[in-house]
Amino acid sequence: MRKLSEISALLKEKRSELGWSQKDFLMKIGMTQQQYQRIEAGSDMRVSTLLRILAAMNLEYVIVPKKSARDVECLLQQEVSSAPEVGKPQDFEKKLKDLED
Repeated sequence: MRKLSEISALLKEKRSELGWSQKDFLMKIGMTQQQYQRIEAGSDMRVSTLLRILAAMNLEYVIVPKKSARDVECLLQQEVSSAPEVGKPQDFEKKLKDLED
């Protein structure tokens, strides 16, 4: 990630995935709507502000050497694509039955 606009786009995407409106989210992080709109529009922000936003979204901020960034991205993509789907009732019932046996 090299631009603030990329971070802003990811924050907006994650907020939407969580089903939160800007107004809902502002209540969680204690910012004004104007402040948060500027962040989602790509304005500069303090690291402390970013950390507060990430904490509310249950996300982590990680710093890696530039030469390793691509490897980390690939590993994360592999982890996401190989993760089992969660929440299917039949999967839960099968696991429960396996435990009973």
